[in-house]
Amino acid sequence: MAGAYDDRDGKIWLDGQLVEWRDAKVHILTHALHYASSVFEGERCYNGKIFKSVEHSERLIKSGELLDMKIPYSVEEIEAAKTAVLEANGLTDAYVRVIAWRGAGEDMGVASAKNPVRMAVAAWTWGAYYGDAKMKGAKLDIAKWKRPSPETIPTAAKAAGLYMICTMSKHAAEAKGCSDALFMDYRGYVAEATGANIFFVKDGEVHTPIPDAILNGITRQTVIEMLKAKGITVHERRIMPEELADFEQCWLTGTAAEVTPVGQIGDYTFTVGDITREIAEEYEALVRS
Repeated sequence: MAGAYDDRDGKIWLDGQLVEWRDAKVHILTHALHYASSVFEGERCYNGKIFKSVEHSERLIKSGELLDMKIPYSVEEIEAAKTAVLEANGLTDAYVRVIAWRGAGEDMGVASAKNPVRMAVAAWTWGAYYGDAKMKGAKLDIAKWKRPSPETIPTAAKAAGLYMICTMSKHAAEAKGCSDALFMDYRGYVAEATGANIFFVKDGEVHTPIPDAILNGITRQTVIEMLKAKGITVHERRIMPEELADFEQCWLTGTAAEVTPVGQIGDYTFTVGDITREIAEEYEALVRS
């Protein structure tokens, strides 16, 4: 599958039924388009099985609750919709996007309680998110924007509005020849990349930011479990930017990113060492098991 995302062959699940890809449309006065009232999940299907599928569906519902937006489908119904989309498109290895949003209705101001909550599921083939950086190590810029305080926005939700500064920061990074950008949080601590969590290695131990102002990614949680099972000490803590000079290895985790080594962040360089390679290989084996 190739070409613009609104002009492809295939089926998309929309509000309870499969429709032709090109017919999956919303009105220009859809509330989410104007006020970012939407939440979503990105998932990967390997060999016909979506990795951590139920956990993703549960998080979608939770994200909706955090935005005061009750999603009108159960976990079981969301799971069935994902299965239907994969089968309708003949996909066994794919990226799956589930999105729920406030649609067009009687409200068009900030309030939207009278508007229906809609949902769609699409799937397509998608290779390595960072291209060949997955093998050689990604190069990251340092974003000028900061991840916001959880007192200002529901940072635990996978919500569209939280990605505005991610798009801006990734564009700035790509203009500099980088794959992505690293955010600090509102306090100045190391936070995450634009769509992935981050890990560091020093003296054989792993360090990763506490997810108190960032999304606690499902891949992040999986990798921490894998590291602990290998007997590797994992420190979930607040990390200062100047500590980047002392770390030896670095990698990103996310459904799209999977486990991607990082070779450089700003002026700091890292090796693609044994722990990074091993966890990347073991994660790949796990998701395909």
